[in-house]
Amino acid sequence: MIIDGTRAHDRSTELVLAYYAAFNRGDREAMLALLTDDVAHDLNQGAREIGRDAFAAFMARMDRCYREQLRDIVVMASPDGSRAAAEYMVHGEYLADDAGLPPANGQTYVLPGGAFFEVRDGRIARVTNYYNLQDWIAQVG
Repeated sequence: MIIDGTRAHDRSTELVLAYYAAFNRGDREAMLALLTDDVAHDLNQGAREIGRDAFAAFMARMDRCYREQLRDIVVMASPDGSRAAAEYMVHGEYLADDAGLPPANGQTYVLPGGAFFEVRDGRIARVTNYYNLQDWIAQVG
């Protein structure tokens, strides 16, 4: 598919791909710039956090505890561009203990993940992440 930016679902697909490209580069400022001020972030098996500041704090914790790259990213978007979904493979290393999880000692892991997005006014207004926590624990435990 050629994404020319003239169709709403193309623009949403480009937005999500830009979000993941920034993630993989470690460019948190670029990620934050793609979010609405009131972004809703649904953590995997966790609470919903609201706002760009909360998202930035979450990413700071993630960067302290994990080194991850997302590969084999596939993005799908609704025709009107208001919703998008992504599926990917997480390739990571567990760097430092994260609260309530097994101790970290540089374990590596590979697991499938996915996310759902709400798009509003050309920015990401919601990110809902999913992965199999038990699979991850089995790999690092």
